[in-house]
Amino acid sequence: MRSTTGWQADGATRTLRRAELERRELRPDDIAVRVDYCGVCHTDLHALQAHESDAGDAGDASARGLVPGHEFTGVVSEVGSAVADFSPGDPVAVGNIVDSCGECRMCRAGQENFCREFPTLTYGGTDRRDGSTTLGGYSREYVVSHRFAYRLPSGLDAAAAAPLLCAGVTVWEPLRALGVGPGSDVAVAGLGGLGHLAVKMATALGATTSVISRSLDKAAQAHDLGAQGFVVSTDPKQMDEVRDRFDVVIDTVPAPHDLAPYLRVTAMDGTLSHLGHLGPVTVDTLDLLIGRKKLSSAGSGGRPSTAAMLRFCAEHDITADIELLPSSQVNTALERLGRNDVHYRFVLDMSDLD
Repeated sequence: MRSTTGWQADGATRTLRRAELERRELRPDDIAVRVDYCGVCHTDLHALQAHESDAGDAGDASARGLVPGHEFTGVVSEVGSAVADFSPGDPVAVGNIVDSCGECRMCRAGQENFCREFPTLTYGGTDRRDGSTTLGGYSREYVVSHRFAYRLPSGLDAAAAAPLLCAGVTVWEPLRALGVGPGSDVAVAGLGGLGHLAVKMATALGATTSVISRSLDKAAQAHDLGAQGFVVSTDPKQMDEVRDRFDVVIDTVPAPHDLAPYLRVTAMDGTLSHLGHLGPVTVDTLDLLIGRKKLSSAGSGGRPSTAAMLRFCAEHDITADIELLPSSQVNTALERLGRNDVHYRFVLDMSDLD
């Protein structure tokens, strides 16, 4: 086994603590990545909260050793004997999927994120070969199959690019699948970690882009990101003015909410893509019937889509707007994230783990 250092859940203190971690020895198809920057995602916070709940029931959180982090960039430090597409020193990026069955219809279509047997997640997943639990990118080294590492294009800032591997590809997939481009009228609901990247990408794809938000507070930010329009969702007059207008509505609101207002502003034959809150929803069929409107969702991305997203972002100089913190402040970042005190994404500098 290989030793490295990272930030691991501590059942006694309900925080992350610095700990020695073990990585597997390189398999022939593996690369070792020195993790330089790792984004902090709401999923990390939810995983830690679930971990605390489990610890309260079982009383032994440390035995399970959760290490979050699933959007990171770094440099290849070593390659397995069968790896020909990476060399030590190459800048790379890794997202929230590190393996899949490779054989089901979804995998064969390049949609490993929808693997019928469920993809192996970067942390909290089960390794398909040895059954071990995956430990995430809040660490100085990660060992991953070369198939699920992506070359980081030159010109992309490595720290600001890290959130592209989760937040970025999550909004990229529906934008591309729904054919967004010149002539499209797109609305982005919510202007957080997902939403601000959706605005940048939709605008770069050539769409007329608007932001829907609860108040005017973010209007200037939305326009700075490239949005041409801004709609206050709590203002009935403004929402009525854009009724049946948007070809695509990208809903990034992370909390449970009523979808009806967003379906009403979706155009005839348009689509509401519900991304932010992955839980049960209730929809009145009439809100779909009137206008032949469609409700869809998406999550993460397959390998071809992720690689294409990185190329597109490099071509259009798109990265996340981040607040960079030393990894020693990970608990502060998570606490602030829990109260939405972030603009727009925290990224951890892992160099202080040396």
